[in-house]
Amino acid sequence: MKTLKLTKVAAVVLFSCVALTACDNSYEKHANEKDITQKVTKSDSKKQHNENQLAQPTLLKGFESRLNIYQEVTLNTDLSHLSANQKQMLMLLIDASKIMDDLFWQQAYSQDKKSFLASISDEKVRRFAEINYGPWDRLDGDKAFLSQATKKAHGAEFYPQDMTKTEFEQSDFSDKKGLYSVVKRDDEGKLTSVAYSEIYHEKIARAAAILDKAAKFADDKEFANYLTMRAQALLNDDYQASDFAWMAMKNNAIDVVIGPIESYEDQLYGYRAAFEAYVLIKDLAWSEKLAKYAQFLPELQKGLPVAKEYKAEVPGSDADLNAYDVVYYAGHSNAGGKTIAINLPNDEEVQLQTGTRRLQLKNAMRAKFDAIMLPIANTLIVPEQRSNVTFTGFFANTMFHEVAHGLGIKNTLNGQGSVRQALKEHASALEEGKADILGLYMIRQLLEKGAITEGTLTDYYTTFMAGIFRSIRFGASSAHGKANMVRFNYFQEKGAFSRNEQGLYSIDADKMTTAINSLSELILTLQGNGDYQGVDNLVKESGVIGATLAGDLARLETANIPVDIVFKQGKDVLGL
Repeated sequence: MKTLKLTKVAAVVLFSCVALTACDNSYEKHANEKDITQKVTKSDSKKQHNENQLAQPTLLKGFESRLNIYQEVTLNTDLSHLSANQKQMLMLLIDASKIMDDLFWQQAYSQDKKSFLASISDEKVRRFAEINYGPWDRLDGDKAFLSQATKKAHGAEFYPQDMTKTEFEQSDFSDKKGLYSVVKRDDEGKLTSVAYSEIYHEKIARAAAILDKAAKFADDKEFANYLTMRAQALLNDDYQASDFAWMAMKNNAIDVVIGPIESYEDQLYGYRAAFEAYVLIKDLAWSEKLAKYAQFLPELQKGLPVAKEYKAEVPGSDADLNAYDVVYYAGHSNAGGKTIAINLPNDEEVQLQTGTRRLQLKNAMRAKFDAIMLPIANTLIVPEQRSNVTFTGFFANTMFHEVAHGLGIKNTLNGQGSVRQALKEHASALEEGKADILGLYMIRQLLEKGAITEGTLTDYYTTFMAGIFRSIRFGASSAHGKANMVRFNYFQEKGAFSRNEQGLYSIDADKMTTAINSLSELILTLQGNGDYQGVDNLVKESGVIGATLAGDLARLETANIPVDIVFKQGKDVLGL
């Protein structure tokens, strides 16, 4: 789902910090030295002030232009159809989401959010640090952009900073690969794990209480049940029952995705989940148009271009495919590049039994298309194919990417357990690459069946190509970034696109189809075999940005095309 991220610091530090919203740019300033102590002389006070000024982090040279890569978008939607109870519930869900935001900051960066942001005197730099949840540019390979910042740790705050991979792999302790625990050192210096519900107890208990309260205002009984079960899951670190409850909901006008969900922030192993939240309003008209596609999943699984043993699993077809307007992002989902579609739950057992829910975030998607995709097409696509870049194509490519997560294989064929565990830190990148490729495969098949009636195959392919340029700008360090580069370089090698002397790209639809089939087979085989070394080689060889492409991306920067969006959001924006 999202673009991906990490930190380096001393240890996981528990702290209390204020709730973050994307529209809140006010921070407490350092106390004046006169307020600290009356015993300090004027000369001592001046000396102390100068020392504090020297200690403040400043923007590193070369990052000035990066401060403007995000375009602010207001997250709003029509709430007039909601009841008074639903509006009250909505406010509570935003409150709970703010706690997820605080929890993610702890997982991403050890410094206290409030004091860290207050230490940055320049307002634009401070805002950039807020967007990135720390001193590393999440859309530029996690490069440090502030003085005094050390290199970002691949394990974020999920593992001790002095822990090596060798030490971890040779250690034996409970919940070693757990999604919902932090690895710490015990009193003897040995590795152990501490459950999220224990190490983050105070904030988690508060969030759970808010969800319980919100459930009392829910008009939909199934949604009320989900909120209650999700609150319990936060307290006991067992999320499967609430995942099943979330899948059982069908008629709720409001939705919330909340808790420790994606493991992208753990770039050391990809084992541990980060806290996040989305508060969502269902678009009933668009959702009705999308409902028909989930029924095709079993049939499309059978037709995958790979040997039958790699497609023997039968995906659930009782899955929701709906459109939403998102009104609040928090935590992992709000850090750096913003997610525009969701495919959950991640639990493989739930997926195999019930499928997944695919949530298309229509208002955020539209904002990205207008502000980023169209300008990219006008800059990098040949004039005769620019009209093939459409919002219909962008929406469908994004949607079927999420649907395609349900295809393929979840467990290895050779007893190595789940694909996620076998491929470790590469699992997310390969899974994102699979979803992109199989999404295009699905669109082609559904166009041929007449299930999709809007647009042409060239529309979807050309829009997809423009989308690669958009996503590559997130950087090659994230799961999505690596997947984009592997795919771009593979397509280039197979002649799926060409670049003319003016630096403009055009699509060859026939060669694109051939490349999609062969790359689908390669990815599904690597996943089914749990071939860690094979994926490692693929990422190292192809998951890089070449000089020509880097120059083309620089042209987008020169044209002042934003890299991504950032949100003005919250209760005030919604009129609550």
